[in-house]
Amino acid sequence: MENLLWGLQTTLLGMGLVFSLLALMWGLLTVALRLDQPSEPAPRAGGPEPAPAAPEPQFPPGLDEQTMAAILVATLAHRAQRRREAAPAMRSYWPGSLLYASRWVGAGRAVQNHGWRRGYR
Repeated sequence: MENLLWGLQTTLLGMGLVFSLLALMWGLLTVALRLDQPSEPAPRAGGPEPAPAAPEPQFPPGLDEQTMAAILVATLAHRAQRRREAAPAMRSYWPGSLLYASRWVGAGRAVQNHGWRRGYR
């Protein structure tokens, strides 16, 4: 019974220490976040400034908005098509085949096929 009370006391002390340190760190992080927030600028007497107007798009000479939109659509369609073809086009082996293996897999197979011997080179 004496050992059980000592064990419970040690457990409570250890868990209490861990959780009190976690609470302390949580409090320190909360304080650091509050101190790190940017300060609000003082409001001006004239009210809020209007947002600047968006700049007019600049097209290359000889191209209008519809031509640029057509080029954009063609580019996006080409990218989508190439993305669908990328996996088979970039493969150098059939999925699931053992024709190609990484260096790690090859080294593991070599260790499995050739047992370790003292002085093996």
